[in-house]
Amino acid sequence: MSKQQPRVEVRLSARRRKTATAFWQGGQIVVVVPARASRAARDQLVDDLVRKVRNRRPMLSASDKELTLRARQLADAYIPQAQPSSVRWVGNQHHQWGSCTPLTGEIRISERLRPVPAWVLDGVLVHELAHLIEPTHSATFRALVGLYPRAKEVDAFLAGLALGLDLVVDGVQ
Repeated sequence: MSKQQPRVEVRLSARRRKTATAFWQGGQIVVVVPARASRAARDQLVDDLVRKVRNRRPMLSASDKELTLRARQLADAYIPQAQPSSVRWVGNQHHQWGSCTPLTGEIRISERLRPVPAWVLDGVLVHELAHLIEPTHSATFRALVGLYPRAKEVDAFLAGLALGLDLVVDGVQ
């Protein structure tokens, strides 16, 4: 999805015989493959697993342009009257997941949401899109957010994430 491809580290494992795995670690994708696999088989495994890992967290390396495109797609699907002028990642939001300026149509999304599942980020984007129509958390606003089918799940996910972040920030683990 992004023009900037994440770095991929391939590790060979003498212990693995048939299976391979891939995961995000420190902003890169790590792929662990059986050392005995042929070069062609390893290349195919790496390609397949990198694609799957990126699909699970598509916004981890996404640009502001891609984030804007995703927000516009969600607006078309759920709140057509809400068209953002821009959507961008920001690193200075530590107490909220996103914000918007209804007057200008600008939406800002916290960098802390990059690793969340796509459906969670989509829910935050729909929330901010709804604010372009209704600035307060009124019944009208809640009805707009409720058009996103997983809105309640998003709230639960983010509540858990916030609790986890608070525990780590406060030194309690």
